[in-house]
Amino acid sequence: MAEEKVKGPKSYFPSIEKKYGKPISHWMTILKKHKTLKHMEMVAVLQKEHDMGQGHANAIVHVFRAENGLNAK
Repeated sequence: MAEEKVKGPKSYFPSIEKKYGKPISHWMTILKKHKTLKHMEMVAVLQKEHDMGQGHANAIVHVFRAENGLNAK
């Protein structure tokens, strides 16, 4: 059986890990400290405090919020 290709925001994870030299778990830990913020505020934290590009930051925040039940219903 062929391995299923990762789609959506998680498809960015390998390039994020390569570019920033940290595992995704590192970024998820940072976001846990800011879980009361809105989506774009979390993106801004990754951009301003960690010099991450918007696309990569948005992908991580999207997955973080989905996995932690923080997305709007």
